[in-house]
Amino acid sequence: MATEEVKGTENTGHKTSDYCKYCYEDSQFKQPDMNLEEMKNMVKVHMEKKNHPDYMVQKAINILPALTRWKKNHLFI
Repeated sequence: MATEEVKGTENTGHKTSDYCKYCYEDSQFKQPDMNLEEMKNMVKVHMEKKNHPDYMVQKAINILPALTRWKKNHLFI
């Protein structure tokens, strides 16, 4: 996570670099049943609403599979 203000929190109140505040709070995922494809769509919609350039939207979507939450659920060959 690039900045402290977007880091998620553990139930101890400490910030975590593994998850953002939009996904993770008090050691729990806000939407625990969400899959990777649903997350990609949600990121796309939110970033487009904020008028982020297409290349930034695509970059954000492309890094999702490498994040801790998703990487443990997928096999990389």
